[in-house]
Amino acid sequence: MTPADRRFDLETPFPAGLHRAGAVLVACVAMVTSAFHAAASSLPRLKVSDNRRFLVTTDGRPFFWLGDTAWELFHRLNREEAELYLKTRAAQGFTVIQAVALAELDGLNTPNPYGHRPLVEHDPTRPEVRDGPDNDYWDHVDWIVQRANALGLYVGFLPTWGDKWNKKWGVGPEIFTPQNAEVYGEWLGRRYKDAGLIWILGGDRPVENDTHREIIRAMARGLRRGDGGAHLITFHPMGGQGSAQYFHDEEWLDFNMRQNGHGTEFTGRYDQTRKDYDRTPAKPVLDGEPIYEDHPVSFDPAKLGHSIAADVRRPLYWDLFTGAFGHTYGHHSVWQMWAPGRDPVNHPLMPWSQAIHQPGAAQMQHAKRLLLSRPFLTRIPDDSMIVSDRVPTSVPGAGRYRFVATRNTDGTYAMVYAPVGRSFKVRMDVIRGAKVRAWWFNPRDGTARPAGTFSSTGQREFIPPDPGETLDWVLVLDDAVGNYPPPGKRP
Repeated sequence: MTPADRRFDLETPFPAGLHRAGAVLVACVAMVTSAFHAAASSLPRLKVSDNRRFLVTTDGRPFFWLGDTAWELFHRLNREEAELYLKTRAAQGFTVIQAVALAELDGLNTPNPYGHRPLVEHDPTRPEVRDGPDNDYWDHVDWIVQRANALGLYVGFLPTWGDKWNKKWGVGPEIFTPQNAEVYGEWLGRRYKDAGLIWILGGDRPVENDTHREIIRAMARGLRRGDGGAHLITFHPMGGQGSAQYFHDEEWLDFNMRQNGHGTEFTGRYDQTRKDYDRTPAKPVLDGEPIYEDHPVSFDPAKLGHSIAADVRRPLYWDLFTGAFGHTYGHHSVWQMWAPGRDPVNHPLMPWSQAIHQPGAAQMQHAKRLLLSRPFLTRIPDDSMIVSDRVPTSVPGAGRYRFVATRNTDGTYAMVYAPVGRSFKVRMDVIRGAKVRAWWFNPRDGTARPAGTFSSTGQREFIPPDPGETLDWVLVLDDAVGNYPPPGKRP
């Protein structure tokens, strides 16, 4: 067995909770659990950058969140399948795998591939654990987290899907109270305190009242107590919403997560990322669930069909260029780990094992390489460098054809995302040097081609390499004296 395959040792049992009668019943039931501590993850710890806009490692290196929504990973895949999935995503340049412990698709009652369920009698204070390394549901979660970390992948770990605390749809039952949420959070925090992960609370359900808010707050308190503050915490909201509208000012929320959802239009959907970026106090923002590849567009396949790779590339650049510190991809078959013989949710087109190779997944890494090829932590959104056309719905555009721009505060580079082959003008004075070296970067294959050298004065018109086509490009403008490498190539 290789070092990467090492199992997680067991710690002493989690202390028995206390029962207290009265107006509020604190459901802290005695439990026995194992903890994740054998060898601390080799992945560096993450923190919020000093300017409150990005995530960095503890030594200050930029961390690019490139996530995938594998919500049913812990629940539906066996170890051989999980290995295939994780190795594929690691090879495709992903850095975060978002998965749920108490899964949405009947995760309390339907066992995992080894016949194990997560809780005793649906009680969050009684995780079902047994002696030995491979004898319960949580051993399997341990294994997947460890394998992800060994492959360089952090886990965006959701303690529960939202229908376990607020049943709007999906398969419940509602099992959480503020009291047992805190106990469960502490147990998870202790077990995974040494793992490479980020906690993601919530799970696609509305926060409708004070009880819902307190369940989330209590779970955050428990996680912090259990892991000693080792991991960042955010909140996954329902479609069209963001964590900021519920919890922006709360200390435990380290960064904001949006679910801009499963539509293809910029206005009213992906433009919301900038609104969260502009909130005070500043916190990093991320779109944790945009439209998935091969998903029914706006949940209406009869009218709008299913999305394609171009539909998932546009939100990638829209979000990044309007202030996001990273991005999450998803595939409609992969989130549910659909395979023949399983009940399909909302018309998946292919088995998950085929879907992991769809073109959009491989194209996500090109944006990561593009942005990391230039100074990252000084990057800001700035659409003002795009000169509005006489008809503004042409440029900067609207709907699926919105242009967006980003640059760094030092004026050494700027980028414009052009979702279509339409000519547009740029203010060249965003580059402080006298000469500007221009490039066209191809979001489909990650290649770059020179586009000329120009003066950094006035306005200049650029025409993407495929005029009139629905092919996207990124215009990259560099200060010529900066001697940056071709876009997408690391310095």
